[in-house]
Amino acid sequence: MIKTEKLIKSYGKGDLELTVLKNLSVEIGKGEFVAIIGPSGAGKSTLLYQLSLLDMPTSGSVSINGKNMSSLPEKEKTHFRLRELGYVFQDYALLPELTAVENVALPILMQGVSKKDALRQAEEALARLSLTDKKHNLPSQLSGGQQQRVSIARAIAHKPHILFADEPTANLDSVSAEPVMQAFADLHHEGQTIIMVTHETEYASKAGRVISLKDGVVVSDMKTA
Repeated sequence: MIKTEKLIKSYGKGDLELTVLKNLSVEIGKGEFVAIIGPSGAGKSTLLYQLSLLDMPTSGSVSINGKNMSSLPEKEKTHFRLRELGYVFQDYALLPELTAVENVALPILMQGVSKKDALRQAEEALARLSLTDKKHNLPSQLSGGQQQRVSIARAIAHKPHILFADEPTANLDSVSAEPVMQAFADLHHEGQTIIMVTHETEYASKAGRVISLKDGVVVSDMKTA
């Protein structure tokens, strides 16, 4: 479903150039739940940003469903991200002035869906995350774990082909993190493709496959079950 070939990502120029990803090639199939782990500076989030089309590689390619994304015009790439991909970030990225259901509905509205249908899809997504009773709450009225589940609902409401999560439990204690990880497990069980970056091996082990990075290269790639 998603494939990189000889992926290189560098920042800076000349003597200040830093190469974060080094000739990295990896394939991820439809329906897989993949955790990307590694020490700080290994290139985990950088790789996720390349796979999720939020950043461009210095060289090499990223293909999704056999299509080279690197060659797409920016407008087409933006359209593809909006319709086909879902994103969950460690800082939740919720708009503080919008309620939970409005936050979830916003990306759907951006696709041109009517307000009525967008709110219906948003409510369905919140229900899947056991947040129906919180749909009219502002982010400030929610716990960290609840805010992260709202962000997951927002990411899945439009039924993306691939769900990307960057350190989704980093700001949560173990009690708050548990329902978040259970939400990912449930989605995976339903066939959702998930790619998650985490520094916590406890949560990585809940994925079906763990890719370990060090210094910008893959040092291990193992199935967990």
